[in-house]
Amino acid sequence: MKLFFLLMTMIGAVVPYVFFIGYFSEQGIVLTSFIAALFVNGAAAGFTVDLLIASVVFWGYLFSQGTEKPWLYIIVNLTIGLSCALPLYCYLTLDRREDQPA
Repeated sequence: MKLFFLLMTMIGAVVPYVFFIGYFSEQGIVLTSFIAALFVNGAAAGFTVDLLIASVVFWGYLFSQGTEKPWLYIIVNLTIGLSCALPLYCYLTLDRREDQPA
């Protein structure tokens, strides 16, 4: 399972940036335009809001569990995405969770 989480962390880091690089190479690096594109229609807005809510829930979970260095995962979430931050958390904490009694 640990290998799966590592693989998903790498995929979750690379795949979003393929799209981001394509977007920024066409549109330029203008944050206001990028944010507007996230809400360009109902489908995009739905995915964006879903991702924002899931990210906030993940952050709350990190703090509720007393996670070591929760800011590491939040920074990864904000700079790369939840698709990298969540499997990274799972990868780095899997051994500790398996050692705990049920």
